[in-house]
Amino acid sequence: MSESGMNNSNPVTLSAYIEGIGLLGPSFNDWPSSQLLLTGKQPYEPSKTVLPPPMLLPAPERRRSGDIIKLSLAIMLEAINAAQLDAASLPSVFTLSNGDGYNCHAINEMLASDDRQISPTRFHNSVHNAASGYCSIATGAMTPSSVLCAHDASFGAGLLEAMSQVSIDQTRCVLVAADTNYPEPMYSVRKIYDSLGIALVLAPEPSPQTLAKITLSITDAIADQLPDTTLEAIRLAIPAARGLPLLAAIAMGKPTSVVLDYLDDSRLALKVEPTESQIC
Repeated sequence: MSESGMNNSNPVTLSAYIEGIGLLGPSFNDWPSSQLLLTGKQPYEPSKTVLPPPMLLPAPERRRSGDIIKLSLAIMLEAINAAQLDAASLPSVFTLSNGDGYNCHAINEMLASDDRQISPTRFHNSVHNAASGYCSIATGAMTPSSVLCAHDASFGAGLLEAMSQVSIDQTRCVLVAADTNYPEPMYSVRKIYDSLGIALVLAPEPSPQTLAKITLSITDAIADQLPDTTLEAIRLAIPAARGLPLLAAIAMGKPTSVVLDYLDDSRLALKVEPTESQIC
């Protein structure tokens, strides 16, 4: 993390207050326990992501839900519960670099066979906004929900969209960035090997639940890397993990700046100002 990433020639900035964080991924079981891993205070020992069953969904939808839905719902609820808010009251931004890889694989297998009668359930679970729809069913939310996809830039695109909504509409918003793995043969060309998701509850004003204030601008500086080589490999392999340097900066508990990956010719420069309570 450094101050060198800020582009002072670009005056356009967005700011928001983070009130809740959700994190699930390889060896990341939740935000509180993950802070020690992100700050290097506890050695990182790789283990596969464990996805909880989506118990808030009605039984029929629970049986049909794929990994992307389980992951999205788990991190969204962790962030909203930490912020002590009603999930039904929050607008949302979902950003995913892909849909459910296993559903897409199953559809491709059927299209390559003599039987092309694709199940409607299989189809609607494969589309890109499935996670948003299932999370709305689980929480009863009737609020606006945006769904984005920007390949490896998906976390950055989602953060920009969510912070724009917070700044322009002066309303809270929950950002859900999630990716799940691909089976072979798709894995051979898109090597996402495990599931990881980050959720942030963003607010326009500080509150007793505020963990940090973030201020965003566009920069052409190089994105920050994570000092642990295993964590850095996760950041590069799973698009949603491009947000891990931001979480590491918050976990450090002191003001700093961090540059996140976005597009090939532009990145996101973030000034991070944690509250005193956000100290490991």
